[in-house]
Amino acid sequence: MKDGNKGLHMFTWILLVIGGLNWGLIGIFDWNLVEVIFGGFPWLVQVVYVLVGISALFAVAMHSKSCKMCKA
Repeated sequence: MKDGNKGLHMFTWILLVIGGLNWGLIGIFDWNLVEVIFGGFPWLVQVVYVLVGISALFAVAMHSKSCKMCKA
């Protein structure tokens, strides 16, 4: 992966981890961390969700280029 894409890759990876952990918390405890942190700003909650969704699309699109297991 090119150096220019490394920052974008890390940013999307972090957002996917946040999204995954949030869904785990919702599923297990019915507790939404994103709502707890940004609940006072509904527009910011929506921005976080949109960024997580875009990150998932990016990960799917770039998977075959960055996955070491798929290259093997």
